[in-house]
Amino acid sequence: MGTALQTEDVSQAAVDRTACRSRGVRMGLWPIRYKPQPDELLSSWLVRLAHGHGLKVQTFCNLIFGNRRQVWNRDIDRLAPDWLVETLALHTGTPIEIARKTTLKVFEGTLYPHFHPSGTLLWIQTMKVYHRQREGLGQQYCPACLAADTVPYFRKTWRVSLKTFCLQHGCYLLDRCHACGAPVAFHRVDMDRDETEAAALSRCHRCGEDLSNGPRCPPHIWDEEAFTALSQIIGALDAVTLGEQTPLSPGTLAVLRHLCAMLLGRRRKLRLRAYLSERYGVAEPEVGSRKRSVIESQGIETRHTVLAWSAWMLCSPKERFRQAIANKAVRYNHFFRDFDDPPQWYWDSLRNHPLHRLPASGIGRDHDTE
Repeated sequence: MGTALQTEDVSQAAVDRTACRSRGVRMGLWPIRYKPQPDELLSSWLVRLAHGHGLKVQTFCNLIFGNRRQVWNRDIDRLAPDWLVETLALHTGTPIEIARKTTLKVFEGTLYPHFHPSGTLLWIQTMKVYHRQREGLGQQYCPACLAADTVPYFRKTWRVSLKTFCLQHGCYLLDRCHACGAPVAFHRVDMDRDETEAAALSRCHRCGEDLSNGPRCPPHIWDEEAFTALSQIIGALDAVTLGEQTPLSPGTLAVLRHLCAMLLGRRRKLRLRAYLSERYGVAEPEVGSRKRSVIESQGIETRHTVLAWSAWMLCSPKERFRQAIANKAVRYNHFFRDFDDPPQWYWDSLRNHPLHRLPASGIGRDHDTE
């Protein structure tokens, strides 16, 4: 049976401390009742609560939710099960409306029309969850924000594909550890550390590097007008998470995403990416090998470039769409392929093109002439 555990091997203080923590986190209001920070993600809030109680994240979750309810084998910021959100709200004395606003569902009706639990969620970076690991580049961060935080935490807007730089600090967001290249997985930061105090959320879970020490590079400005437009979108996003009204137009965001898809696409006769690369005199941005790449799975550099070039086209759509067609970078039908219900202004910007021959009700994939 092996060597029996001797009572002198474990101090009574350690036993009492663990028992007290276990009782405390199960009953009524918890001893530590942190409230969500402005724009804080649900997952960030949960990790801070675990560490505030002096417990590792997995230990804390097992005590609260039991072994049968797995927390970290899913994107909890996106899926946000009621039992998780309601439990945190109940035991921290946080109003349930505020607790629910820590999830990515806060962007419903702004970034995407309706929430759905699986597949690509428009403008939300994909995490690519594998068991409890994160293989995608879905969690971005601003190193300057983490450095300025009294207690580091992660924001909801850092999960949004549209946000590639921080307006406050004027630097790119990062989507991986600058030291080892690992995707951000702050819920695993305490796995190889004995003390939760040494496992701040700003630490890389793989190498332990402080993410707030990452480079603070100013975003590349391809075009002043397009950069201003993107800055306004990011400012509006920041307002959304704080419960303020936003001027963001769903139709404009839909067109912007469609242009991004065209730039990322690999269809025959579609060379829009090469056309704009030649225009700016740079190499084409790196795009994954998948036939149909989406903006929500791209790294920060590719995403910033694709968004900036798409915004440039949108600043003068009628003129720049026609220039692209004239230079054989794109066919007329590409502007409507796989694009259901485009806004009227988008249709009008192409309506009088010489190649126009389709009724407004007939545009779409069935009329592709490739």
